[in-house]
Amino acid sequence: MQIQASIPSPTFSQFNIGPVTIHMYAICILTGVVFAVWILTARWKAVGGTFDQVLDTTLIAVPCGLVGARLYHVITLPAQYFPPTGSLISIVKVWEGGMAIFGGIGAGALAVFLWCRHKHYPFGLFADAIAPGLMVAQAIGRLGNWFNQELYGWPTTLPWGLELNDANALGKTQVCFQGSACPQGTLFHPTFLYEMIWNLCGAALLVYIGAKFGQRLRAGQQFAMYMMWYGVGRSWVEALRINYSTVIFGLRTNIWTAIFVAIAGLILFIVLARKGQSRLSQSQHLQAVTKAELERLAQEEHQ
Repeated sequence: MQIQASIPSPTFSQFNIGPVTIHMYAICILTGVVFAVWILTARWKAVGGTFDQVLDTTLIAVPCGLVGARLYHVITLPAQYFPPTGSLISIVKVWEGGMAIFGGIGAGALAVFLWCRHKHYPFGLFADAIAPGLMVAQAIGRLGNWFNQELYGWPTTLPWGLELNDANALGKTQVCFQGSACPQGTLFHPTFLYEMIWNLCGAALLVYIGAKFGQRLRAGQQFAMYMMWYGVGRSWVEALRINYSTVIFGLRTNIWTAIFVAIAGLILFIVLARKGQSRLSQSQHLQAVTKAELERLAQEEHQ
């Protein structure tokens, strides 16, 4: 009997510490946030910022991002959450799954933009600093889909096909393809792994381009490249998925969103190349803001 090579799925998706249930998906998301903040801090300090500025901004952005991620999921799958087919109370049941990265990034970016305006931080510089960290965070977060055995792709005979099991995971209720039951032993495209690799490559590419051509780039252009890279990658990964999704003109909602993000990133890159501020001038502005903040804090300590 020939044994087909495959990627096994975890045998658990949660564990208990006393009465508290810990979900591996949540651990993956939180780990991703930690790595993103770590990368952001190093890059933000390099252009004249401080960790306190990163921490304050993160405390604003993360909750907004989580709310945005949930709302995007709910809006794009209205039948599951709104009458007559759905229940409004299900909107708050985040433990049952349903967080969309597009909504999270969009709401988080808006919150960061408004906070930067309020604190006079250069938003373009901040966006560039966080871009590689976002890709690393998204890559780590995809491990949560592996633990949940969800959002996998079409059946495949490739040696890296994903093998499912009977663990108590969210994805065990996912239909196979064309609404039919999956034959026992079926392997699936590990779309979580595809997106992980794509995002990690994108993060490395952004860091390399920043180090090689940073002086030529305008503030915000690295974030625009992030939008292009992620939009292109997500569009082909999404096309492989077989989980239920709203379809518009033959394409899944997230494919349309990914295409829009990629095009918006390209337009932003071009506009910034023509009219954007230099990274040096924004860095100098940030250093002046940081100096003023530190002086104000010093005065408050002496009062």
